[in-house]
Amino acid sequence: MRRNIELKARCEDPARAAAVCERLGARREWVRRQVDTYFAVPDGRLKLRVEAPGEAMLVRYHRDNRAAARESLYEVTPVSDPAAMLAALTREHGVRCQVTKVRTLYLIENVRIHLDEVEELGSFVEFEAVMGEGGSDAAARELLRRLQWELGIAEGDLLAGSYSDLLASCSYACSAGFSPYREDTA
Repeated sequence: MRRNIELKARCEDPARAAAVCERLGARREWVRRQVDTYFAVPDGRLKLRVEAPGEAMLVRYHRDNRAAARESLYEVTPVSDPAAMLAALTREHGVRCQVTKVRTLYLIENVRIHLDEVEELGSFVEFEAVMGEGGSDAAARELLRRLQWELGIAEGDLLAGSYSDLLASCSYACSAGFSPYREDTA
């Protein structure tokens, strides 16, 4: 499996975040719409990602749910027929949820910076330090801390789970009549 060290947070000002990325010398690679369908698997997470423009891929990963930089082990498999794969995985596992977002990808050193606009959830930033042979975890964590500071991400903005977790909690909260993203005024 491949390995990342990741950090995810809410992003109050996506335009400012993009400007900071560019000021730091991060290279903007692309902007894509992504639909991630998460399946109800017993171990880790499994999602089918369909990009426009782009391709489709199956992503299996294992990551702790902590609001801090954390290790993620993952596999990515290209998918030539996403509709057939979606049908097969839905029959086999059932769908947990579907996350739709527009992602802007920036690259700086070994870090992928994702600026995400997630339907029903809002704006987020995610850092993925891609760890290769001989890569230093300490150096990767230090770069993530620097990026977090440069983008003005407070500790309270850090997220423990995935967008699928947030969407599930939002769906539950909204069905119960309140939202975890605003103060109750009642």
